[in-house]
Amino acid sequence: MPAIFDQTYNLLKSRLGNRIEELFIADVRIGLYLTAVKLSDNSVGTASAFTSNDPVCIKSKRDFGDFTPLKIKGQKVADIMQLQKRSDIISSLRTAVLNAIASNAVLTGNYRIIEKCDPLQLLDLKSHKTITIVGAFHSYIQKISETENTLFVLEFNEDALRPEEKKYYVPASDFTKVIPESDIVIITGQTIVNNTIDELVSSVMPHTRVIVTGPSSGFFPDVLFNNKVDIIGTVRITQPDILFELVSQAGTVFHMFEYCAEKICILKSDETHMCFIHKHVCT
Repeated sequence: MPAIFDQTYNLLKSRLGNRIEELFIADVRIGLYLTAVKLSDNSVGTASAFTSNDPVCIKSKRDFGDFTPLKIKGQKVADIMQLQKRSDIISSLRTAVLNAIASNAVLTGNYRIIEKCDPLQLLDLKSHKTITIVGAFHSYIQKISETENTLFVLEFNEDALRPEEKKYYVPASDFTKVIPESDIVIITGQTIVNNTIDELVSSVMPHTRVIVTGPSSGFFPDVLFNNKVDIIGTVRITQPDILFELVSQAGTVFHMFEYCAEKICILKSDETHMCFIHKHVCT
């Protein structure tokens, strides 16, 4: 299990104690783009659905064990956290479960929460900076490319970028070349699901400010803050019943914001780390 997941699970056990043995998955939806879970305490979490191109129909990959279709509901949280089996679905499920548990922790933690706010709204983009976006986050690419800042986009697949965006493309394998030189790094929460976030943050220099954003980012803030992250952009689910129906019908993140969720930003309570943000109150 990657380091950030290890740290999260250890924190989870220390906070919940024996209660972790009682929590189980009460409902689940795994769509084309999103995974949503509801736990037995009615907490709800989401994550990006991450699928590879590996064929699953061949006999050697057929699996009817735990955490396969019709065997996910009722599974204990502790079991999925300790599961040795690895797959894209397991990673997405595990992230959604952690985000569900964290949804309650955020309400009581010592954090600064800005409602109805996207992390990009907090950045002062008027002064020249080097900004690296991890993932083809098109809305961010468009907004930052319209400024005087230097922009790099780390991506596995160059074709994920639009033709006019490809001039910013940097192969994902070259992350050690651009992240250390960046003033701001914006990391998609998808990196939590595909287990690449540990390597990425390991390349961050002390002068660099880090944002993690997306539906997979509602982690225990403490863990991400202790791993060089300054701002977490995540979602607050406002209509859980609509969320599950939406995920089942191939809903995406922008559908969530239209029907059943709102953006929030979680910041470290120590604002001395926030000198790089734009002095702007989101509404």
